[in-house]
Amino acid sequence: MTSLDSVLDKDGVRLTVDDAVATVTLTNPAKRNAQSPALWRALTEAGRALPGSVRVVVLRGEGKSFSAGLDRQAFTPEGFDGEPSFLDMARGSETELDATIAEYQEAFTWWRRNDIVSIAAVQGHAIGAGFQLALACDLRIVADDVQFAMRETSLGLVPDLTGTHPLVSLVGYARALEICATGRFVHAEEAERTGLANLVVSADQLEAAAHDLAAALLAAPRDAVVETKALLSGAGSRSYEEQRTAERAAQARRLRDLAGVTD
Repeated sequence: MTSLDSVLDKDGVRLTVDDAVATVTLTNPAKRNAQSPALWRALTEAGRALPGSVRVVVLRGEGKSFSAGLDRQAFTPEGFDGEPSFLDMARGSETELDATIAEYQEAFTWWRRNDIVSIAAVQGHAIGAGFQLALACDLRIVADDVQFAMRETSLGLVPDLTGTHPLVSLVGYARALEICATGRFVHAEEAERTGLANLVVSADQLEAAAHDLAAALLAAPRDAVVETKALLSGAGSRSYEEQRTAERAAQARRLRDLAGVTD
């Protein structure tokens, strides 16, 4: 695949690939990259379209805001053209409702695959679904003007696009509850202090900082990074002894691979 191949460009999502680094860009700055079911399907498609050579995925949004969240059209009686409205969803069966939300969630799940490391480069507003999309990634670099907020509760809803688990993991239960229940803004300084952000930079340095981090992640051998990510991502669900066992098994695989010994 040649440098900067455009793999996908539809419904407000563009995927480009430059060797081992892919970039997913939200491309509707006029609407502050507001999200819709069509955009979620395009994000899911982007994940499925990633070439096997890709090791790092950078997620960014064009314009002044990363993503202002769900498009307000979702809250109108008619909703989006060709999509079930909230009223339609509520009137459907429990199985149908669950399946619809599960389909939407697929746009947010693939960023944590063990074979890639994902970086969200976040500027301006990252609200609701925008906040959850940033949380879906492994790492977050934010501009100093970032404004995170989880506004679902103010609308009588809950965050359901996979954001609750990483939020609690990063900032703890009490702070996560306070952020979600109040809907308040989290700015850059707090984001870095609480672990939401790995790095804060000026807005004009955001793209360069994401590029530098991607390059640093590519410095180590791929299989070592894949194994390390799997160890760390699973640590929270394992006991201390189970994690020791997982470490031994992973290291045994690495040593055999490095020595050219196969089973």
